[in-house]
Amino acid sequence: MSGTMVSTRDRVRATASGPSAAPPRQRGLLRARRRAGLLMVAPAVLHALIWIGIPLVAAVVLSFTSYDVLTPPRFVGLDNFRDLVSDSVFRRAVLNTSIYTFFTVPVAMAIALLIALMLNTRLAGRAIFRTAIFIPQVTATIAVALVWLWIYDPRSGLANAVLLFLGLDGPAWLSSTDWAMPAVIVVGIWQGIGLKMLIYLAALQSLPTDLYEAASVDGASKVRQFFSLTLPLLRPATFFVFVTSVIGAFQSFDQVYILTDGGPANSTTMMTYEIYKSAFREFRMGYACAQSLVLFALLLFLTLLNRRITGGDRATR
Repeated sequence: MSGTMVSTRDRVRATASGPSAAPPRQRGLLRARRRAGLLMVAPAVLHALIWIGIPLVAAVVLSFTSYDVLTPPRFVGLDNFRDLVSDSVFRRAVLNTSIYTFFTVPVAMAIALLIALMLNTRLAGRAIFRTAIFIPQVTATIAVALVWLWIYDPRSGLANAVLLFLGLDGPAWLSSTDWAMPAVIVVGIWQGIGLKMLIYLAALQSLPTDLYEAASVDGASKVRQFFSLTLPLLRPATFFVFVTSVIGAFQSFDQVYILTDGGPANSTTMMTYEIYKSAFREFRMGYACAQSLVLFALLLFLTLLNRRITGGDRATR
């Protein structure tokens, strides 16, 4: 008995002391596994370093310079950020981006969850419906925008044709300062539903069925089950969908570029569109980098704020 206790104590000590106390053969195996793991993650780390790390550092450095690509950068300190504060067009872009995000994200999430709930039932032809709803997500945004250009055409477009059938006069959607932003928001909602629906559908199919069976036995209605079980259990998926949707909304560019070109009268210009104009139309690369850092800071703040409010640390566990 004492011999057994001693051998057990030795094994515990060897385990607690780490790989250095393991036998030579085992230490060699651990080192080989560690090297194999490092080799496996090396391509991803190298990719992130080259295409994310270096550009991020370059953007930070260039934001303090005046740089037009053709001449060497000239250090100007905080001048670019001072110009941002006094730039009324960029302030309008920040406001437009916030409005676009405020309406597209929650509306698209609600519609996507409703569709996912319906497609999670034994609906006839549900595979066809899933494919049809997801197609806009994988369709090129430029192609989608061109289709919506025809839909919003004030003379021969589908939107005004439907309104005329209902006895209403349709507006000039994309050339009106009152209707251009709502038109862009509708496109953003329509195109963003597919991916959100797919994530919610995957989350719904992974929920434990025994909880719903117990709730049914206790007499809980479908509505009560949805609010008491489904929504709390979908918190990790909701947190992920919200964060990625906000980031995607703040990075919206293609729709605005094709549909309105930021107009009319800057009523639909976005932060990414202003960054594009500063960099590739005006060749103010330093100013564009400063705008990009402001966009990055806003996204970081919104992500951390949502994580704090919704309990993202607990939701993602």
